[in-house]
Amino acid sequence: MAKSRMNAMILAAGRGKRLRPLTDTVPKCLVEVRGQSLLERHLEHVSKAGIKHVVINLGWLGEQIVERVGSGSEYGLNVLYSDEGDKVLETGGGIKRALPILGSKPFLVLNADIFTEMPVPVIKLRDNDLGHLVLVPTPDYRAVGDFDLNGGTIRNSDTPALTFGGVAMYRPEFFDGCAAGKFSIVPLMRAAADAGRLQGSLYEGVWADVGTPERLAAIDGSCDVIVSDEK
Repeated sequence: MAKSRMNAMILAAGRGKRLRPLTDTVPKCLVEVRGQSLLERHLEHVSKAGIKHVVINLGWLGEQIVERVGSGSEYGLNVLYSDEGDKVLETGGGIKRALPILGSKPFLVLNADIFTEMPVPVIKLRDNDLGHLVLVPTPDYRAVGDFDLNGGTIRNSDTPALTFGGVAMYRPEFFDGCAAGKFSIVPLMRAAADAGRLQGSLYEGVWADVGTPERLAAIDGSCDVIVSDEK
């Protein structure tokens, strides 16, 4: 695999309250599914895509992530950390804080709490687009999705059919005008979609949001779920 010039960020700072009590002692991204932590799967996928530089943001029990991943050399990666401490900045604020180490080119962002066999998508942003979202079919447990997709362009609607899959690419300019601090990325997505400056694609393969113990058990294929605590 040729080396990619693109950098990537994995969002791993969240508390994972809905997965308690598992996440009382282990960060959500180190929960194991089918014998491997969610974070390790993402790191392997990113490495297979030829990406070499990855930023992981840290919050709840972040020291366990650093202990497990280290420099990233085990995965053929160079991993840097953006430590948010006890004041987690949410999706938008976390990415905004990491921009100086993500560089000046479009970068990939992955939510750490998804389980998927999706290979890292090959994305070429159109000149006017600020980003690209990978959408998935809306899961049964959700009454409505997040967005619609029309001719490769993300659209807002009153009854959206598709759900954001937690995989995206953004230009740094996507965050222009945002003050440092805690904020969600969703309003930025909505604004870019309204402006017709957000492209998208649909992935229909294996994908799940590991949001609750019940979903985790269903994905894992058993009633027993375990967490990764080994070095």
